[in-house]
Amino acid sequence: MYSLITWMYRRRYEERGDVPGWVMITLMTAGVVAGLTAIAGPRLSTMLNQALSSVGG
Repeated sequence: MYSLITWMYRRRYEERGDVPGWVMITLMTAGVVAGLTAIAGPRLSTMLNQALSSVGG
């Protein structure tokens, strides 16, 4: 029983995860979103305005 508790304690505090990997993924995703917004933002805004004006009247 003692070895099970020791194993669980060690497992919990030794597993820290891959923080730099998650930071890189988050930054790359933000970069892709920013790039798409810069490229397609004006066209998407125009499409949204046209769709709303056609529904409204």
